[in-house]
Amino acid sequence: IEEIQSKLQALYGCEQAYTAALEAKRNAVKSSGTPTAAQILELEEKIAFLESQKKEIREAIAAGNSAMGIAESVLSELEDADGWNTWDMLGGGGIITHMAKHSHLDEAQEKVEQLQGKLRRFKTELADINIHADMQVSIDGFLRFADYFFDGLFADWAVGDKISESQSSVQKVKGQISSALSKLERMEKDADAQIHSLEAKIEEMLVNA
Repeated sequence: IEEIQSKLQALYGCEQAYTAALEAKRNAVKSSGTPTAAQILELEEKIAFLESQKKEIREAIAAGNSAMGIAESVLSELEDADGWNTWDMLGGGGIITHMAKHSHLDEAQEKVEQLQGKLRRFKTELADINIHADMQVSIDGFLRFADYFFDGLFADWAVGDKISESQSSVQKVKGQISSALSKLERMEKDADAQIHSLEAKIEEMLVNA
């Protein structure tokens, strides 16, 4: 063990030294004006482009995750509203039930407006990396007037249908966001792999130069 530790101690800092030496040689070769220098500069340009693409991809992923969070929040509010509406139809209606139900509907409407903004941002980020996504969602009305004015089964069923339609709409948007995020994650991994391959190629050229 002591012998091995001694050998390891002798190698302390070798990776940093290798990296520094390689960087020094890289600069020297690049300034030499040789064909190898031109090849390295070309590869570095490709790496810079890929790094720029990765930055755009990460920004798009962040925007998509933000939109996904709001969409899930909308669905949560709609689910709660649907539960209160079901209670209403089962005979547990009254002002408290109405207030609770419409409180969740109001929250859902407010979050939908936030979602619209998040989706616009997401679509802008996707356009920056040439991904098209037709994503939009809106929740209108919920038949609030009918639900309050006609306190009966028919109006409650109408509200329930509207909630179900809205849930389906938001679920569809969630699916679109999820699909776009999966594509973005694949693109990021592919960019990482290409950058690693190009860096390895540059290193090989420097070692053999």
